[in-house]
Amino acid sequence: MNDFTIIRRSLAARKLSTIFTSLSVAVAVALMLVLLMMRDSGRAAFERGSGNMHLLLSADSDPLTAILNSVFLAAPPRRPIEHAKFEQLAMRAPWEFFIPTQIGDSYQGLPVFATTGEFFTKFKPDPVEPWKLQSGRFFDKNFEIVLGSRAAQETGLKPGDKISLTHGMPKTRAQLQEEGITGDVPAPHVHDEYKFEVVGILEPTGGAHDRALMTGITGAWILHAHDRREKAEHEKDAAEANKEEGHDHADEHDHEHEALTTEADLIDSDRKITGVYARVMTRPGSDSSAMIPVVFAQMRADPTITVAQPTQEIDKLFRIVGSVDQILIAMAAVVAASSGISILLALYNSMEQRRRQIAVLRVLGASAGRIFRLVLAESLILGAIGAAFGVAVALIGAQIVASEMKARLGLVIEPSIAPLMGVYVVVGAILLAGIAGLLPAIVAYRTSVAKNLRPLG
Repeated sequence: MNDFTIIRRSLAARKLSTIFTSLSVAVAVALMLVLLMMRDSGRAAFERGSGNMHLLLSADSDPLTAILNSVFLAAPPRRPIEHAKFEQLAMRAPWEFFIPTQIGDSYQGLPVFATTGEFFTKFKPDPVEPWKLQSGRFFDKNFEIVLGSRAAQETGLKPGDKISLTHGMPKTRAQLQEEGITGDVPAPHVHDEYKFEVVGILEPTGGAHDRALMTGITGAWILHAHDRREKAEHEKDAAEANKEEGHDHADEHDHEHEALTTEADLIDSDRKITGVYARVMTRPGSDSSAMIPVVFAQMRADPTITVAQPTQEIDKLFRIVGSVDQILIAMAAVVAASSGISILLALYNSMEQRRRQIAVLRVLGASAGRIFRLVLAESLILGAIGAAFGVAVALIGAQIVASEMKARLGLVIEPSIAPLMGVYVVVGAILLAGIAGLLPAIVAYRTSVAKNLRPLG
């Protein structure tokens, strides 16, 4: 009987113990691999989302907040850049592109991203891949909408459909309760005076823009200018009504100002910009320029704006979450250590029932060294079975996590791990199992033949 047959029968005889011991190894390996895969793939997804811009300009409180709000669409920026300031900044450096954006409105809870046509022709969502259309075309006039792939999927809209946008991002009941507001959720203000036509749907990019509805920034300005004019008229009507009771001036003014606001009605205060995607002029085929640090320092000297370098802020974000990564990896290491202890206990406890079996093998000619190797090999095989199962669980688990990230955040993560790192984790788990099997192997090696072959009873 060869060694493999002996080990196989030994594991089969302790089927339940074998399964649970292997599972403990599998959990440790899967947890470690998923953490490593999601950490590296998540970082790549964030870097991909910032595209080919060099700088982001905004009026947010700090650069990281600016990146989260204006690039990853986490929340509408609280303060805008005035249009006069935008024009001033546009003249300060040799920009390859200087694209204004406005975030604030929504549709069915999805953000509306207002910008200019340059967003599609010059900004690339991936540093090397331009925007691609799944169907339709890019917008080229006011009140046209281009849907990100995720937005199209969630809303069911298609080219030719017409929609009205909602002012702001409506808050849920839970969000209102967190702010101490009770009662019914207030109805959101819908800009139903203007209908936006869907003209195109984008191919997936893997970034946050996939869950946005993109439209021309001038149309977004007109929406809010109309609200401003309506508010001014209502205040004027109310003031006049107070002066002359009994005369229905309000009805007259409502009738007089039924005409919709147009671009000609815009004033400087209407032309608000919440962020600017900027890229410094570079040589053809190059992504870097010696001018970037100079322009960055020049922009930072202006106290009225916040300047962010996406790559730096993504590094900062991952340094912040890096401590969490370390905690999780430490937890995975603890699970791995506990799986090693499980192997040790399972084999050690089995020695008490296997001493007679070992003594018989010795009588049949097996040396003490061979017995030692058999028990150690059994421990290594338990580790290998658990590691193999852990790799399979990790691949499935990473896909589930990536799907949840895509569903909840619109962030496309492609789980992957460097082959060498995967080998290190698997080999480490097997070696740990081997170390755990040393003590039971020594116990088996020292088993007394004469003592354990005495008649039972």
